[in-house]
Amino acid sequence: MPAASITRFPRQDAIAFAVLAVLILAVFPLALDIFRLNLVGKYLTYAFVAVGLVLCWGYGGILSLGQGIFFGLGGYCMAMFLKLEASSPENTAIQSTPGIPDFMDWNQVTELPWWWVPFNSFPLALIAILLVPTVFAYIIGAAMFKRRVGGVYFAIITQAVAAILTILIVGQQGYTGGINGMTDLRTLLGWDIRTDSAKLILYFVNAGLLLGVILIAILVKRSKLGRILIAMRDKEDRVRFSGYDVANFKIFVFCLAAAFSAIGGAMFALQVGFMSPSFVGIVPSIEMVIFCAVGGRLSIYGAVYGALLVNYAKTTFSESFPELWLFAMGGLFIAVVMAFPNGLAGIWKSYAEPLVSRLVSRRRPLPVVTPTEAAAE
Repeated sequence: MPAASITRFPRQDAIAFAVLAVLILAVFPLALDIFRLNLVGKYLTYAFVAVGLVLCWGYGGILSLGQGIFFGLGGYCMAMFLKLEASSPENTAIQSTPGIPDFMDWNQVTELPWWWVPFNSFPLALIAILLVPTVFAYIIGAAMFKRRVGGVYFAIITQAVAAILTILIVGQQGYTGGINGMTDLRTLLGWDIRTDSAKLILYFVNAGLLLGVILIAILVKRSKLGRILIAMRDKEDRVRFSGYDVANFKIFVFCLAAAFSAIGGAMFALQVGFMSPSFVGIVPSIEMVIFCAVGGRLSIYGAVYGALLVNYAKTTFSESFPELWLFAMGGLFIAVVMAFPNGLAGIWKSYAEPLVSRLVSRRRPLPVVTPTEAAAE
């Protein structure tokens, strides 16, 4: 292996990657029934967003409170293809206008809108899943970063955009499904995605894509780009005076985080079987930031564990004390900020890792030196 590859993927990252891969590819599928495994798969779709936030917020210093925008756009692009497949003339023969989604028929839309037509093609839908959110992120990023808008102002603007997009989706009920979203998503290229075997396959596809995204994030982190992002976060003016175009670097990492989020949204629509504006707005976007903060905004692997832990806690609280979850979420965020600002990864690095190292060094046997070796020394 070339030396450059070794420096980009050191032993510590390799071990952490292997542990995570074994956990999500072997331990969870063997230990959980298909219902719980599908829940874990849903949690992992949020991990795509959290990994993107590590690069964008943790390393680039760009706090986006609107990542639900890109998660939702990716999910809607996938849902549009699935909805069109479920709305074939045979399946919608009882409608007044067969061949269009049911919510369009209910709202007296008599023809498929032109911007829906490309989603009849699966390859075009896959391209749109990546292209539409990334282009949207580029527009937002170019408009803000070229004018040196950042910090709290950028966070508030992304919140406003998330709110506007939610209102737009809800208001255009005849074209988007409105507040109910897109439901009754049944098949993918004729393959029934509601069966247990399909859910198992989709879980592994989701896990594989997440591991691929993690590899990309690690390569970015350990490259020159990663070092520039950290320098921008700490001393932006110094990087600018060194001749780098800070705005372009910010736009790139913001678009990359948007693409990661879009992949997660598309997999969410496939695994859960619906998409609604409730995943686009301000509240889910803030929750996504909390996933990253709990895991550790400087740790790619910590972000994945944070997404799993917070969503598991959300499911548990929602089942037992649904009215208390928002209070628990707020308390968790305050605890992270005040008690352990580097999240779970910081706790591991500060307390658990030194303890493990001491235990390993104690158990490691001393090297045996033969008389010949001693004489040679």
